[in-house]
Amino acid sequence: MINKEVAELRRRFKQDRGNIHTIYGCYVNTRGEIITKFSEAVELMPLDEQEKYLGMLKKALGGSMGKTLNDIVFRTKQVMDSDEHKLLMQLRKTKLEDEELLDRFYQKIALSLELDVNYLILMAYDCYDVPYKSSDGEYQSDAGDTQHEYIICSVCPVKETNAVLHYDSAKEKFRDRGIDWVVYPPELGFMFPAFDDRRTNIYGALYYSRSAVTGYDVFINNLFNVQPFMPVNTQRDTFKGVLSDTLGVGCSASLVQDIHSEIHGIVTEHKEAKIPETLKITAKQVKRIITDCGVSEEKATEFEGKFTEAFGEDAEVPPQNLMNDRMLEYRSPDVVIKVNPQRQDLIRARTV
Repeated sequence: MINKEVAELRRRFKQDRGNIHTIYGCYVNTRGEIITKFSEAVELMPLDEQEKYLGMLKKALGGSMGKTLNDIVFRTKQVMDSDEHKLLMQLRKTKLEDEELLDRFYQKIALSLELDVNYLILMAYDCYDVPYKSSDGEYQSDAGDTQHEYIICSVCPVKETNAVLHYDSAKEKFRDRGIDWVVYPPELGFMFPAFDDRRTNIYGALYYSRSAVTGYDVFINNLFNVQPFMPVNTQRDTFKGVLSDTLGVGCSASLVQDIHSEIHGIVTEHKEAKIPETLKITAKQVKRIITDCGVSEEKATEFEGKFTEAFGEDAEVPPQNLMNDRMLEYRSPDVVIKVNPQRQDLIRARTV
């Protein structure tokens, strides 16, 4: 999927725009035990509750592709005959109305997650009449010829608040509010099937993770049976490690600056060209970048092999995940220096 397709679906999570009639939920404790389950008709909720529930579901489509959002691609064999894909398809086909199927799915999530807090699983079914989009970018709702039926899931932490004083307007006094349990924005979630080229793609799903550190590998493996995603921070640290291991003392500050400038230039050029597809680069392309920055062919080939080993065969990585395009950072055992990439001239490295 691309960011524009995600944004198109995000706009549906409004009280007057969507087609979500029921919110399904399950409350789970830290031991993976289901405390309670519920289903609520959206039309019968107070407006402020509708807004909060829809907002929590909408956040499972938050952020941008390649960072908080990642495409899940099912193998053909999975789509033809696999338990994980069959369950997702059945949930969609029954519009989440089959209680037994929903219970099985709740249990599957509960057995796949180890959070240090209780959490709320929220799910909904939506049917989107996809409007026709003309060449000038205008939508024509009366000219659509397809529907996108999908399910969406948000897994939201539920945390205990501190006891505080609050103002009781009826009695015009401050009272002890006591301890309460509050639902926080989702930690992870997904949408199935994917919405590729503005059409339903049962060979894909969209996965959301708020954390740049935690990958939730067990969750991804148990629900989708695909290779887990490497979190953004891990991608960045892995790239630095591969570069350092390959070049050793040759990994100088000036070389890092040059590589950062090259990557930053690729990202900037992609943005200015307004290309909708998510920018990704391969091991061969990164090899070409470091070769252009003065790394020998022998070392660049060694780097390509280590990069492939670390990120996976045929891996495609968003270049902005390899280096922070907003801040260039230099570390030593005693000091950390951060500088705007546009002002790399402020940094000089000398051997005294």
